[in-house]
Amino acid sequence: MLSLKQSDLARRVGISASYLNLIEHNRRRIGGKLLLDIADVLAVEPQALTEGAEAALLGSLREAALAAKLSDEDAARAEAFAGRFPGWAEALAASQRRIAALERTVENLSDRMAHDPHLAASMHELLTTAAAVRSTAGILAGSEALEPEWQHRFHTNIDADSRRLADSAQSLVSYLEHDESAQSGGQSPQEEVETYLEAHRYHFQTLERGSGAGEIDTLLAPEEEQMTGAARFILRGVLEQMAQDAQVLALSALENAIKGTTPDPVALARSFNVPVAVVLRRLASLPALVAGLVVCDRSGTVIFRKSVDGFSVPRYDTCCPLWPLFASLCAPGSVLYERVGQLGRGQVQFDAYATADLAQAPDYNAPALSRAVMLLLPVPAGNTSLPARAVGATCRICPRDACAARREPSILTG
Repeated sequence: MLSLKQSDLARRVGISASYLNLIEHNRRRIGGKLLLDIADVLAVEPQALTEGAEAALLGSLREAALAAKLSDEDAARAEAFAGRFPGWAEALAASQRRIAALERTVENLSDRMAHDPHLAASMHELLTTAAAVRSTAGILAGSEALEPEWQHRFHTNIDADSRRLADSAQSLVSYLEHDESAQSGGQSPQEEVETYLEAHRYHFQTLERGSGAGEIDTLLAPEEEQMTGAARFILRGVLEQMAQDAQVLALSALENAIKGTTPDPVALARSFNVPVAVVLRRLASLPALVAGLVVCDRSGTVIFRKSVDGFSVPRYDTCCPLWPLFASLCAPGSVLYERVGQLGRGQVQFDAYATADLAQAPDYNAPALSRAVMLLLPVPAGNTSLPARAVGATCRICPRDACAARREPSILTG
């Protein structure tokens, strides 16, 4: 309809024409950033690509019914409503999509306001400079007459501080507007690593062939000038883990094992005689499987994330303690399974599998370090009969007041 060639679309979203051809022939599943990029180029809603326009409309209407707490009987009339009043149905669906977009914006801004170091430093600079200007102005406005020499000094100070205040404010505005230069300059090391991995679809063929440290050095070489030292350190650890996992569990063998079935991490671990954590990480690396992955260390700090649509992992703020990821830290070696859905996001459901590995202590009385892994598999649209535990992203934007795990008030209530 747009008279856009397949090769042109592939080039604009940053993938090969052959890979796009596999997607169009339903031989590759897509999600996350790639799905959003294709939808943006085609100027359509992402749901229209994954479900079709009519299914996307009905899905938005059902989300609106869920948000309004309508009865199941009323929610089931969404299709009849769309058929009788198509214009009103589209208007309501557009409003629901707008609400969802605003929720994501609030989520991102809250996340940044919580612990963004660049934002904190900018706000400190603004407040400090404003206080200096006010103090100097107070002296000049005082009842006591000042010598001309001192008046000149204070005027000079006000001029310099005012210029500094204007520059700081402009810098903060530019940063908040997300222009390209501010965005690249304000990325944390983890964000740099995530951007790099997304660009490579979390898959490196050289590591799958059992290559050693030399290949990792080759992958890192082009990033010498692009990444900070901290980001390269984190990325090296991620690539080394990928290489180790590839040696014990081939991705091709795993792909064949789950073909036509729903992945069962425990059964797969038994079949391949590998730890469950390895299976969870390898499943997240499968290009055809739209899955999310979250890894945290013993302190509960998230050290790795592979994003998936419908489940938000805060970049700066603390995560919801109800996730199975953190429960697994209390029972290293066990495997937890739970169906979860995040509040305020239309209750997209995920099958969450979590386990924690316990590293052997290197010496007497030395702490045994553990690392927890959680795999998130989207639940198919027709398989949502099981109840899902409602979890949040972080307390600051969680609408559920009556939660025993709440650490701070939500900005969405009261």
